[in-house]
Parts: sequence; structure tokens; C-alpha cells
Amino acid sequence: MVRAKPLQSSDKPLRSRARKPRDPAQPNLPLDPMPARIEPCLALLKQKPPVGPEWAYEVKWDGYRLAVHIEPKGVRILTRGGHDWTHRFPLIEAAAKALPVSTAILDGEAVVLDDQGRSDFNMLQRSLGGRGGKETSRDAIFMAFDLLYFDGHDFTKTELSTRRHLLETLVPADGHGAIRLSEEASADGAALFQAACEHGLEGIIAKRLDSTYRSGRLGDWLKIKCVQSDSFMIVGYEHSMSARGGIGSLLLAARRGDELVYVGSVGTGFTERVANDLRSTIDRIKRKTPSISYSGRRKNLVWVQPTLIAEIEYRAWTADGKLRHASYKGLREEQDNAAIYRIG
Repeated sequence: MVRAKPLQSSDKPLRSRARKPRDPAQPNLPLDPMPARIEPCLALLKQKPPVGPEWAYEVKWDGYRLAVHIEPKGVRILTRGGHDWTHRFPLIEAAAKALPVSTAILDGEAVVLDDQGRSDFNMLQRSLGGRGGKETSRDAIFMAFDLLYFDGHDFTKTELSTRRHLLETLVPADGHGAIRLSEEASADGAALFQAACEHGLEGIIAKRLDSTYRSGRLGDWLKIKCVQSDSFMIVGYEHSMSARGGIGSLLLAARRGDELVYVGSVGTGFTERVANDLRSTIDRIKRKTPSISYSGRRKNLVWVQPTLIAEIEYRAWTADGKLRHASYKGLREEQDNAAIYRIG
């Protein structure tokens, strides 16, 4: 089968571009220029959901943030960092082409669902061949939660309630295809958050209904997590002859200013296949000295270059600044623009 080439062959990230001014000779031109890319609106972490009729609530999906650009010349699927991953999600691309619209930009999350309908980041990453893998995912679906551009009109300055109404006319709530609607919940925030945690979900997202689409982490969207999950740098591992892949635990670091600071280790969350793949990747970036200040008593430590970013689930922090009850979820892609956890 001949595979179509992606519209953009370079994997360099796109940058947001200033919108072109309207032609003064055509002051009543009804169409807005379609942006090449829109920097995503990001959710601010909070401990409790907000209360009030001005807030809407959704499930928090655990996957890769994507923007799906639909144009007459084809479809582009961009990561949060602006990289073109159209070729990696062929089912989502085909579903986007089938939507009844000529131009649109959908904001959402690529996920793989487990047998209970919960998004699983590890399953998504495996479907793509692991970190740095080049495989196309035949399991990923796109959960659409916002509509930024529609039929020639830019809706980023329009309030969320209107954008959601238009999105629901484009993506049906009862869909079972590769593009589905991330539904709003009618329950109040506290009840939805409790239900999400009881069902083993990652958490919920709260959004102000009257908010426009503003790029960055400005508080229009909030995330409330059942279990904390953040990105940390892998700086080494403890070698063990009895552990899967020979990895007893991974040594992790966070940022404090311009430095990396040791924040503990993680020794759970690996399957045998994941551990073996991780070991083969880590052993290619060994170094003789640690990239952090380390005064622990562990033996058989192998230090590595601080280039791999791991998503770690954990329950709390110890008094001396270490992760408690940590579990490995997977490696973050560079193109996903993952931010290392910052202390202070």
C-alpha cells in the first residue's frame, strides 16, 4: 500500500504566527485567515474543583495533546510542541477528513482506552513504538474538547460555551469512531471529582464557560488530579540482577532554578517488555559521574545523561523532598513539550 506523505515533512516545531491583517480594500471580508498553529491553552493544577454555575467539567484524559487542522488541501495533526505527527495517527487523520466541514481546528487529546474505557498513557506510548519510536498507532482515538476555528472563522476570541455548542454540532456525543467528543458533565465539580477517583480515572478538568481561548496556563482551565502525576528527569538507575531488565529503580530529578535536584527513585510500574526497552535506551547514554548532587547509600548505581523525561505517578512528598509511593507511567516524547517538575 502506498502511504501518503505528510503535508509537512520536517519535524521542526511550528511556531505561532501573528494573524494577518485584513486587506483594507476588503473591510467586510467575512473569512478569517486560518492560523498555521495556535499555542494551546493549558490547565492550572488545583487541589479542589471550583464551585459555581460559571464552570463546566470534563474528564481529564491521559494521553498526548494534539491539534487537528482540517483544510481543503488535507489534514495536519500537530503535537503540543508544534511537531507534525499526522503520519503517526492515520485513523484520526481519516476520521478528520470525514467530518462535515471544510476548515476547522480541533483541540483535544490522543488516547488509548483500556477495557474499562479509561485512558492509559502507557498503552498509547506502546502503540507508537515507545519513546522515539516511529510506529503509527492503530489504537489511538482523539477526544475533542474544543473548537478553535470553524468554516473560515476564528473562534479563539469567542466564549467557551459557544465553542462547545459548535463542537457538539460537528462531533456527535455518541460517536464510536477515531474522533469522539469529550463530554461535559452535568454533575457539580465535587461530585464528578469523587466519581472520577472512584472509577480509577486521572482526574477532572474545570473550564470557565465565559472564557475565551487564551494560550498558556492562565487559570481559565483548571486540572484536579486524583493521583499526582508529573514529569521528572531520569538521571540514573540502580542495577539489579533480579529485577526486570536489570533495573531495580530509576533515579529521578526535578528542576530548582537552573540545576537538577535528586527527588528519589521509582521501582514499580514496569512490565518486563517496558523494562527491557528502557534498559536498552538508557544504556546508550551512560556517563561516569552523576549530573546531580547525590549523597545516598545505594550501590550498583549507573549514571546517565539527563535527556530522558519520565512521567511519574505519586501520592505525596516526604519532608526531605522525595517522592512517596511513586510509579512509572512511561517516557515523554520531546515533541510533546513536557515540562520537568520545578521545585519552588
